[in-house]
Amino acid sequence: MFTAIVVGPDGSETAAKAVAVATDLAKVHGSRLHVVTAYEPVLPALSAEEREALGELQWMASPGERAERVVADATEQAREEGVQVETHVTVGDAAHALLDVAEHQEADLIVVGNKGLNSPARFLLGSVPSKVVHHAPCHVLVVRTT
Repeated sequence: MFTAIVVGPDGSETAAKAVAVATDLAKVHGSRLHVVTAYEPVLPALSAEEREALGELQWMASPGERAERVVADATEQAREEGVQVETHVTVGDAAHALLDVAEHQEADLIVVGNKGLNSPARFLLGSVPSKVVHHAPCHVLVVRTT
């Protein structure tokens, strides 16, 4: 039923639960799993003490490096279950990244966690699951994690 499934981890516990569900579904259906994450390219300013503490490892604290680690962790989890995985790391908005990959890969399903903002923030800013549900080119499964 599902040939391509998209999931978007962000390093949170709720996203890990969504990855686990997406992995289980991919395994059952023999689907290819597309692991997608997006990041903003700017780091907050670091104090002199923080820069000194990072030293030569400062490059590892970049948003892109963190995104690569998030994808690598999710990919490892899925491959341990025998699932074929393709990774996508992009700069920008997470919801747009998920939707773009789903559209380009002709995905049958997007899996997202319900990691939530608090109620006022959710109504003002929207949430990734809400944006995905409203604009997805395919089915969407919101994994209840709270």
